[in-house]
Amino acid sequence: MDRRATPPTSRDAFLVAPRVAPPLDAAFRPAVLSRRALAEAVRRSGRGVVGTVAVEQPGAAVCTTDVLLFPDDHPAAAASRAMCERAVKSLLWSCGGNRVWVDGPAVLVEELRRHFVDDATGRWDARMMGDAIYGRGFEVVAAPRTKFPVSKATTSELGRHFEGCRIGFDLGASDRKAAAVIDGEVVFSEELLWDPSRHDDPQWHYDQIMDSLRRAAAHLPRVDAIGGSAAGVYVDSQVRVASLFRSVPPGVFKTRVAGLFSEMKRAWGGIPFVVVNDGEVTALAGAMAGEVGGLLGLAMGSSLAAGYVTREGRLTSWLNELAFAPTDRAPAAPADEWSGDRGCGAQYLSQQAVGRLLAPAGIEADAASPLPERLVQLQQLMAAGDERATRVYETIGTYLGYALLDYRDVYDFDNVLVLGRVVTGAGGDIVLARARDVLASDDAVDPAAPGVRPAITFHTVSERDKRHGQAVAAASLPAPEQ
Repeated sequence: MDRRATPPTSRDAFLVAPRVAPPLDAAFRPAVLSRRALAEAVRRSGRGVVGTVAVEQPGAAVCTTDVLLFPDDHPAAAASRAMCERAVKSLLWSCGGNRVWVDGPAVLVEELRRHFVDDATGRWDARMMGDAIYGRGFEVVAAPRTKFPVSKATTSELGRHFEGCRIGFDLGASDRKAAAVIDGEVVFSEELLWDPSRHDDPQWHYDQIMDSLRRAAAHLPRVDAIGGSAAGVYVDSQVRVASLFRSVPPGVFKTRVAGLFSEMKRAWGGIPFVVVNDGEVTALAGAMAGEVGGLLGLAMGSSLAAGYVTREGRLTSWLNELAFAPTDRAPAAPADEWSGDRGCGAQYLSQQAVGRLLAPAGIEADAASPLPERLVQLQQLMAAGDERATRVYETIGTYLGYALLDYRDVYDFDNVLVLGRVVTGAGGDIVLARARDVLASDDAVDPAAPGVRPAITFHTVSERDKRHGQAVAAASLPAPEQ
C-alpha cells in the first residue's frame, strides 16, 4: 500500500513514517516528508491552490517560497493551512524577518495573523522576530505576489583574514574557547568550562570573556584584531538574543549586555572586533578548510547552531537559527524549552537530543545533571562498545539526514560540515554514517523530481578542530585596519 495514500482529511493525514527509522524514536515524522506528502496530495486532487509567502528583514533580506493548499471547501483545507504555518516558521528562523507577506486565500491570512497574536508559540515567534531581534513591530501583510519586495539576500565578505596577530574566541553554553593566531598559524588554543546561563550579572560575563582574551593575548607580541563566535543572534556585533545571558534581567540586558562586545572593543583600544553567531563561523570554517562554497555548517553542541556560506563564498544576513525551525511533525514531539513549540531542531541535533534519548536507550542517568555530563557518560559508553550508546548516535544521525533534506528546500548547498561536542569521538562517525544512509534511501527522492537524489558531500576535520576550529576561524572575521 502506498504509505502516502491516506485520505488527507486532517493534519495527521500528512504524517509520514520515515523509511530509515530512528531506533529510539518510533514516533518521528520528518517535516520534509509531511510537506512532500501534502504537495503530492494537492497535485493528485487537481484542485490545488498555489500560494506564496515571504519573510522580510528591515531593509535587507527577503526570502520567498510557494506553498500548495487545498481550496477552502476541501476537507483537508485546514490541514494544508496548518502546514503553511510551519513553512512560515521555517522561513522566519532560517532567513529571519519581522514582516510576513502572504499571497493566498483570505482565510490563510487571517489564520496566520491570529496565530501570531493568540497562540503562545506564535506570539513567541512574533516577539522574537519583532522587538527582540529587529527592533520593529511584527506584521502579516496580505498582498499579491507582484507587490512583494524583491527576493534577495544581503551578503558580506567577513572572514578569511589571517594577517597579523589575532585572537579568536567561541562562546558556548558549557565551555568557552580562545585561540591565538599569527599570520594564520595557531600558536595557542584552550577550552575552559563555564556555566554562563545561571549568572545574572553582566560583569561576570565580561570578566570571564576578557580572561580568555587576555590568556590568548599572552601568547602574542601584539593584538591586531579579535573575532568571536557565540551562541545567539548578533547584529553588527550587538547582542540581540542569546541563551548565554538568559538569567540577566531584561532591563539590564538592554543597558549592558546588548553592547557588551562594543565595550570590550573599547577596552582593547578600538581594534577591529567582530562577533557573529557560532553557526556562521562553523560554516566559514568548513568553507575555508574545504575551499568550497554552497556549504551549510551545523554546530551540534548545547543547542543547534547553523550557518551558511553561499556558492560565492560569502556569509549572508540570514538568521540561520535552525534550533527553532520545525523538523518533526509528530503531535507529541518534544517541546522546545524557549518557545514551547514542538519538533524544533534543538531537540534533535544537540546535547538536548542526547539527554532526551538516554532513557529510551535504557541508559540510567541523573536527569538533574548538566547536559555536558550526560554527553560524557554517553561517550564513555560508546568507547566501551556499549550497543545502547550506538542506538543513541544512530537515532541522532537519522534526525540529521532528514533535517538536511528539509534544509535543502531553503538553502542552496551541496556541502556540509558538522562540528560540536555531540559528534566528537566514535559516536560522531556513526551520526554521519546514519545521515548518509538517509540520503541514500528512497526518502531522499522528492516525488516532484523523481530519480534525483541530493549530492551532499560531508566535510570532516580533526577531533581537535571539531572542538577548537570555530575559535580559530573566528580569528579571521575582522578585516585589517586600512
